[in-house]
Amino acid sequence: MSSYKVIISGGGTGGHIYPAIAIAKKILEISKDSEILFVGAKGRMEMEKVPEEGFEIVGLNVVGIQRSISINAILKNLNFPFLLLKSFNHARKIIKDFQPNIVVGVGGYASGPTLRMAHSLKIPTLIQEQNSYAGLTNKWLSKKTKKICVAYENMDQFFEINKLVLTGNPVRKDIENLDAKLSEAKTYFKVSKNEKVILVLGGSLGAKSINEGILNSIHIIKDKPIKLLWQVGKRYFESVESQLNQINIPNVKALAFIKRMDLAYSLADIVISRAGALSISELTLAGKPSILVPSPNVSEDHQTKNAMSLVNKSAAILIEDNQTDSILRTAMDLLKDENQLNTISQNAKKMGKPYASEDIVNEIFKLIS
Repeated sequence: MSSYKVIISGGGTGGHIYPAIAIAKKILEISKDSEILFVGAKGRMEMEKVPEEGFEIVGLNVVGIQRSISINAILKNLNFPFLLLKSFNHARKIIKDFQPNIVVGVGGYASGPTLRMAHSLKIPTLIQEQNSYAGLTNKWLSKKTKKICVAYENMDQFFEINKLVLTGNPVRKDIENLDAKLSEAKTYFKVSKNEKVILVLGGSLGAKSINEGILNSIHIIKDKPIKLLWQVGKRYFESVESQLNQINIPNVKALAFIKRMDLAYSLADIVISRAGALSISELTLAGKPSILVPSPNVSEDHQTKNAMSLVNKSAAILIEDNQTDSILRTAMDLLKDENQLNTISQNAKKMGKPYASEDIVNEIFKLIS
């Protein structure tokens, strides 16, 4: 296999960063002598997460347009054109110095200047769009990019249909073959063999509305053969733990963060989750019945659109963010309906894309050659 030089640009959130890292790892798995350089935005989480995975990253001094109308936001927007021009020049220098065979954009502030400069230097580009509603940066870049790897159907409403490849989103490899981990998972989380497990995920920082909804209705699982495995998020952990100590429900295990997500997925009979692109990709790959609570605090309400891609195929249930008091009751009712659980699970599994990383990297190599 030939070796290549690849720039991967973007970030800002885990939903952009972790697919980028998965793509980089798959490139090196297939072509071990290839060189990879990440280009991110200074001060964003990719500047920390990418080096932790052993990759080099260069930061651009780029920010997004502020959408609020505060004085601070207005001042930042006045500075925006100057920072953007500076980031274009920096991106151009990075590309000329590194001499990549291709530049891959995963969305986020840094991908705009980097791919735009790649276009101007006649270097092929590929975009990986994680969501069912395309981001502004990717829509802008798509006019000149060669190929667009997407995770959802019907993305021709945003992009030229002849550029689209339905690959899915790259996700962690450890959630494959979950049945083999069940025994280890029961020991790890101290779950008895007769307990059903409801797994609650609000993201690493937690989801305030989901936490409040569960606390408001948690009495309904007291003394039931159910284990609530609950990632409450670092910022909410102390508050939630304090409230749980007062009401004393032993079948609730609240954690700031779940490190062994593979074991948690293995146990879960139902998952309650936000509807971020990566969460949905993991749920479909694992074939888990889910109750999705889209975050209202995202651009273009894209989490609702992500969730509806499953709901429309009877592969998940949707509960709106202002209805979270009903989440636990819905989960309890679903646990009693084995047929519906199996139907949702099977439909979710059909939507999973286990070879997403490999398919994206194959498209990258095709463009290079």
